[in-house]
Amino acid sequence: MEAPDIVVPVREGAANEQLRYALRSWAAHLPHGRVWVVGHLPAWAVGVRHIRTRQTGTKYQNTTLAVRTACEHPAVSESFYLANDDMFVMRPQPDGMPVLHRGPVRNVEAYYAARASGKYLQGLRETRDLLVELGHPDPLSYELHVPMPVVKSGMLSALDVGRHLAVVHKRTLYGTLAQLGGEEIADVKILHRAPRGYGPESPFLSTMPDSFGAGHVGQFIRRAFPTPCRYERRRR
Repeated sequence: MEAPDIVVPVREGAANEQLRYALRSWAAHLPHGRVWVVGHLPAWAVGVRHIRTRQTGTKYQNTTLAVRTACEHPAVSESFYLANDDMFVMRPQPDGMPVLHRGPVRNVEAYYAARASGKYLQGLRETRDLLVELGHPDPLSYELHVPMPVVKSGMLSALDVGRHLAVVHKRTLYGTLAQLGGEEIADVKILHRAPRGYGPESPFLSTMPDSFGAGHVGQFIRRAFPTPCRYERRRR
């Protein structure tokens, strides 16, 4: 059985050093088929497949369009890993990515409600309410910063169900409707510059631009993957 492809939406903009090191981590630790960059292709990226999309909406709309476009593309494998350009696989995953979740949506909602409001929290609540209407009274959140195993047909169905939502939590909608289950973990996103919250035992990490560029976690990731991989144009 062939390994799943990796699909990664990439926004328009900078050189994206996080993506460079994410690719290094996937090449080293996550068995996969092809890598599909959906959206913007950095000039240094080679050996990946590229699907161009128009990024004229919000960041949430742009990523949802990217996922839908990948699912509708006939050459993308039916099962794939949905990743972001800031998701790093730090330890070998010889059996592929496990299914992971963040626990009940109600707990994740409480976390964000205590810290901020806005479109993301509104989208979380609207996605939860939709799932409750569909017969899932206590859904799990799959909004983790780790690659997620996805089946194209199931994700397309989930996106159709949530088409009317301005900020659909597509991982949660898909994971719940597909009844993925999985193992609960804390989110691996490192938001700060301090040397805490991760270590050599961490199987997965994710960063913000600031924590990657100026924080200890960025130094940790760069030291872990110092060698260019097959997805990079070699620097002269």
